[in-house]
Amino acid sequence: MILGLIIDAAVGSVCVVLGLLIWKKEKVSLIHDYHYKNVKKEDIPAYARLIGVGLIIVGTGICATGIFNLLESPLWWIPLLAGFAAGIYVLHRAQMKYNGSWFSR
Repeated sequence: MILGLIIDAAVGSVCVVLGLLIWKKEKVSLIHDYHYKNVKKEDIPAYARLIGVGLIIVGTGICATGIFNLLESPLWWIPLLAGFAAGIYVLHRAQMKYNGSWFSR
């Protein structure tokens, strides 16, 4: 139980920290270059914000999953699924809006 919480907290925290770095510091270099190479310079702040928020949502869902596991809740999968679904939606929206395509190369 405790090991699962530690792993979930670590993975979730990495996602949250990366999200904050991308959003607040506009470190789009943390994203693979083909994901942002078509983003206009003036759109970088908005793009970085959406990508960062998406990663923070995913990380928060993973951390919440660890807490649900620690409480031995059979509903542990709900925050995991909700975090991934909402986070991927935000990431996809950012890619489509500012880069034109999810897998733009």
